[in-house]
Amino acid sequence: MGETRETIGVIGSGQMGSGIAQLAAISGFDVWLHDSDSGALQRASEGIGAALRKLVSKGKLSELAGTDALNRLRCTSDLEDFRHADVIIEAIIESEDVKKKLFSDLDKLVKPSAILASNTSSISITRLASATRRPAQVIGMHFMNPPPVMKLIEIVRGADTSEAVFSKIKALAERFGKTVICSNDYPGFIVNRILMPMINEAFHALYTGVATKEDIDTGMKLGTNHPMGPLELADFIGLDVCLSIMKVLHHGLGDSRYSPCPLLVQYVDAGRLGRKKGIGVYSYKKEPVKMLIS
Repeated sequence: MGETRETIGVIGSGQMGSGIAQLAAISGFDVWLHDSDSGALQRASEGIGAALRKLVSKGKLSELAGTDALNRLRCTSDLEDFRHADVIIEAIIESEDVKKKLFSDLDKLVKPSAILASNTSSISITRLASATRRPAQVIGMHFMNPPPVMKLIEIVRGADTSEAVFSKIKALAERFGKTVICSNDYPGFIVNRILMPMINEAFHALYTGVATKEDIDTGMKLGTNHPMGPLELADFIGLDVCLSIMKVLHHGLGDSRYSPCPLLVQYVDAGRLGRKKGIGVYSYKKEPVKMLIS
């Protein structure tokens, strides 16, 4: 008999979830990708297929490995399909209440040995674990965006996360080809604890008229060798996500320096959420082509 492959469940088929599912399939796991929106699932499946074909065409993946990865990926809108998963990684909306409800539901459904991992970028793993009867098997596994490209995974241990679960998730991250950093369960962990206040400060610089958005971003790109300026990066992440994380930092750390910039709040209130909406700090809407009539 052949060796039984481990199964990874991924919940949320957006850019993060589909990227994590792609990584897991390429790494040799059977993968279930879940989303309650069947249209989103279809787009994710097509996107992963296109990404795998691109990797094959560039010679970064053999044709056999690409086909094999695609065959290991299954999409579902039924959480019942996660019943036998070994590790479940959630990559849904950055809301503590929504994530807690999901973890509580999963806890009742999945097998006793299953590990529940959250891709949260800021929410307490200890509090998420409190919604389950298996706090020792709950852990943070924060991928960077986009997961197939970015080399880092931030692992966050809750108050009760066991050493065995930590070791298994660290090994899983390394099997994905990632470098691992470890954070204790403090608001924002490592990356966003440092990154988000920088983005917030860039909004303050724009808000108070220190400089134009272009000069703020160019200053950080050429002056500190960042690949993207902080305002451009905020658009890429999503201004709503940036605001949510700043609120977590402000609430969790209780320091006024983490208070969200009023301009960031205003942009989110106006629906200017960044690239995904076609407008944020910058506009990403294509200008209509003007026809010249002779």
